[in-house]
Amino acid sequence: MEFNFFPVMYQTSNSKGQELVAQRMLKWAIKLGYKSYLITSVYHDNEPVINERSLELSEKPYAVFEKDPKINLPTIRVLSRKVNWPPRRISFRDFITVLNKIDEEIGINFIVTHSTLWNGPEDTAKWIMWRKLMGSMGVNQKRIVYAHMSHYQPPEPGRYDPIERTYRMAWNMTELPSIFKAADLILAVTGIEGEDMITLGANPQQIYIFPGGLDDDEANKIDTASPDLFIEKYLKNKDKNKKIIAYLGTVEERKNPLAVVEIAKHFKNKKDLIFVIAGKPGDQWDKVYKESRKLDNVVLTGEISIEEKASLIKASYLNIIMSKMEALGLTQIEFMYGGVPIITSAVYGQKWLITNGVEGIHLRGADDVEGGVEAINKILNDDQLYEEMKKNARIKGKNFLLSKLMNDLIEKAKSIAGST
Repeated sequence: MEFNFFPVMYQTSNSKGQELVAQRMLKWAIKLGYKSYLITSVYHDNEPVINERSLELSEKPYAVFEKDPKINLPTIRVLSRKVNWPPRRISFRDFITVLNKIDEEIGINFIVTHSTLWNGPEDTAKWIMWRKLMGSMGVNQKRIVYAHMSHYQPPEPGRYDPIERTYRMAWNMTELPSIFKAADLILAVTGIEGEDMITLGANPQQIYIFPGGLDDDEANKIDTASPDLFIEKYLKNKDKNKKIIAYLGTVEERKNPLAVVEIAKHFKNKKDLIFVIAGKPGDQWDKVYKESRKLDNVVLTGEISIEEKASLIKASYLNIIMSKMEALGLTQIEFMYGGVPIITSAVYGQKWLITNGVEGIHLRGADDVEGGVEAINKILNDDQLYEEMKKNARIKGKNFLLSKLMNDLIEKAKSIAGST
């Protein structure tokens, strides 16, 4: 049976977590044999892929790419415009009309909207409810399965400034109820998020745990990677045999790599340890650069390639994440798959992903520098504990391969479609 799959995301990206999840879902649906397109805006990492005005003047309000110029996957880029706020969000224009036209041209069987604070999920929910109401009035309508994936993070004090926090609260209060009413499934990244969705009004029967996942192709790169690629490029000769404690992610305030530098200061006299901070420069780059330059035991690389990332994972002794907020932690899945234990601030989804004392160690939040030092020393001084954590991390990481997650999700959607 043909079962076409369409993830919906406000833009594409080479580095942002939510965008990558939508793109990887698309990739693995295709690999599993389903005709699939990503529905997205004309923007990739905030830069236009096609001209908005030219699309506006075209015969239809979207452009179909069998191989998108930025992500090399089947993509439908729809008429859209940038908004000044919230950050990175894009507004789709006349999206209900767009959905109708895409359904007429290609056929939609299963659609998944991603994220919050934008109109894609809102308009998709309206479109689905419209179809359901027409069906209830005797107008023949094909069954379309709808799922929404918020990648939710609670709008708690300290996470966001008051303006963004209250906007998130307002969106959750006004838009999520209509999405819950329309959706067949609410995809929660973790069990913790699932509980929050129920608190916000979702039916427990709607909750489906879908934890982002690890791309099988990237997993294979980790399996076959040589640690020497990263070591020879980024470490000095005197550092080549040291144990690497790695931070991997954007160098930004939210991810808090500056706390990793603070932890490294406590080990500046330990000759067999080196801290690596690898990732795209963000709003904490200048501070991290300034502080890391004072230390011989910190290497700041900037953005690295996929091959270098796999090599770093293979070379690492521990992964450390001191993030202030994390819906899940795709990077931690990658390190666990590589058999690398995790030291984590244990915020939100991280608490669910990493079991304290099993695949790693939980700290008391993003500012727990002292706890980070203690955790590293604990593992360094207990080889048996380290080997157990390595083994457990590898086992846990294997459970998150996207081929399995996507197969299970689409089978679930097909069962819903077949039950009506």
